[in-house]
Amino acid sequence: MARQVSAEVARGGSDAVREARARLLLAVAALLVLSGLVHLVVFAVDDRPWAGPVSWRKPATFGLSFGVTLASVVWVTSYLRLRERTRTWLLGVFAADCVVEVAGVSLQAWRGVPSHLNRSTPTDAAVATVLALGGAVLIGVLGTFAVLAVRGRTDAAPSMRLALRAGFALLVAGLLAGAAMIAVGTVAMRTGSEAHAYAVTGFLKEFHGVTLHAVLVLPALAWLLARTSWPERRRLVVVRAGVAAYVAAALAALVLDLATA
Repeated sequence: MARQVSAEVARGGSDAVREARARLLLAVAALLVLSGLVHLVVFAVDDRPWAGPVSWRKPATFGLSFGVTLASVVWVTSYLRLRERTRTWLLGVFAADCVVEVAGVSLQAWRGVPSHLNRSTPTDAAVATVLALGGAVLIGVLGTFAVLAVRGRTDAAPSMRLALRAGFALLVAGLLAGAAMIAVGTVAMRTGSEAHAYAVTGFLKEFHGVTLHAVLVLPALAWLLARTSWPERRRLVVVRAGVAAYVAAALAALVLDLATA
């Protein structure tokens, strides 16, 4: 699968360089996924609860989610029209940020302390600050890709262009939801108890989780349809239906979050 994806992203320019870059980034993504799986195993043999600010859930879900998202972004950005040096720089920053986010959350889980919002010690404060800054970097890099996709700067059929636009738009919405949760938690930490702050921080977690992976699901749908004998007009109709269904699922998750907050 990695070979197929890396070969597919090597379109135009120096194919050898682009494929080497894709292979490296996909290897990083695989390591992040492996980290998530390892923490699932640790959770299975440890008595620490799944929920709560100090659990194996965060390093497991962060590893899996960031690994899948990195691999997805490496693939879908191959459709965007931008200079190769810019593409390489943005993807490099994004990959490094993914590693930092997963490493920070994993470090705190092994130390047995919360990762986000935790400023109990200088080390905890440093990790929390790095994670917050990393979130800002994520929004900046992925927001740049989203602008390119929404503006139609893509080398793709109309069905894939729509999938890219919707996928990146939903991804950015998910990132902004994550930033909003951290902001609410930070305010609650300063004005109330620590327990209350951690309780209210996840008030958009379902919406956050659903929207993050639209950048994989929707382009994957368009990619699969392109390998059928259907004409582009029919493929576009199906992708539109897929986008509508995904948006409906995201809105349902948002309503659920707000109803249970």
